[in-house]
Amino acid sequence: MDFSLTEEQQAIKAAAARFGKERLAPHYQQRENEPGLDRGLLKDIAGLGFMGMGVPLERGGMALDCVTRGIVTEEFAYHDFNVAYLMLLGSLMGELLCEHGHPAAVEEWLPKVVSGEALVALGLTEPRGGSDAANLILKAEKTGDGYVLNGEKTSITFSDQADLIVLFARTGKPEDGARGVSAFLVPLQQQGISRTRFNDLGTKLIGRGSVFFDNVRVPARSMMGKEGRGFTQVMQAFDFSRVLLGLQCIGAAQASLDEAWQYSTERKAFGAPLAQYQGVTFPLAEADTQLTAARWLCYRALWLRDRGLPHTAEAAMCKWWPPKLAYEVIHQCLLTHGHYGYTTDLPHQQRMRDVLGLQIGDGTAQIMKLVIARERVGKVAVQYA
Repeated sequence: MDFSLTEEQQAIKAAAARFGKERLAPHYQQRENEPGLDRGLLKDIAGLGFMGMGVPLERGGMALDCVTRGIVTEEFAYHDFNVAYLMLLGSLMGELLCEHGHPAAVEEWLPKVVSGEALVALGLTEPRGGSDAANLILKAEKTGDGYVLNGEKTSITFSDQADLIVLFARTGKPEDGARGVSAFLVPLQQQGISRTRFNDLGTKLIGRGSVFFDNVRVPARSMMGKEGRGFTQVMQAFDFSRVLLGLQCIGAAQASLDEAWQYSTERKAFGAPLAQYQGVTFPLAEADTQLTAARWLCYRALWLRDRGLPHTAEAAMCKWWPPKLAYEVIHQCLLTHGHYGYTTDLPHQQRMRDVLGLQIGDGTAQIMKLVIARERVGKVAVQYA
């Protein structure tokens, strides 16, 4: 593995850093209190090409490799954790649409996704079992030249803001498990769809809630890929998104750590800077070491993916450890700032609340460890499939 960045990667990283410093960081905390996403900001991000990082050039994207997309994700998260997720999910959904969408649906929606005109949600989780993702109840019943959707999705990011959703529904029998799940691209502004928004602890900008489908009719061309293959498609995408989520958490934690190091040189106690006291610097040194290790774990997983090599276990590692580590690091940085760190004037408290959600969403630590065990010793270790 070559640890150096290419000239193109350096230029892309610089562009992301410049945008983050000028447009994202100054309003990170302010955005938490806004009623929703600034669609103008979304279009500005798209103007840099970051809403279509994995989309082919001929489709209007950047066709970036996985490592470079990780660099952009971490850089964005350093300045604004929530906007980084907006960009991450938008780019991922654009790629899924491009790879599995019906040509007519791709023609209609992909340009809007890449340009930032349309926001796409991922509709997988259901009320009775977020971790048991293959055990879906929401039904898609075939009728005439289309399907009728009935059921509920919950814990859906952008639930009340998205323009369309990549929806996973049961087209087969319940006993078919994952083999009976299909994916559909469904516009959310149509009769029979209602939405709610949760009052979450963090990630308030992007939001999370439920989406209800009551006899919603969609044409056959709404199906993405082959019938009964939807779950397989999303699981392959998760191996990629899990790594990016790890880097997203690392970016936020690195921002707090850099601020804590700087504060330790400026704040004085007993006549000397805090940086002279090992009780202050040693926890920061440990955090720096651990974040560096977690970062390279993530980039190695992306390096493996770029080369078409197995990386499911590595992706699961990236999903359970960096979110946990990021929370602990940010907590330590808050404590380093003393009573000032406990105020809402500083961003540490918001970063803590924001990263905490990724210890739950998109796969818990327990599920990730089951995935790792299965990859190492096979299904004899666990019954999770």
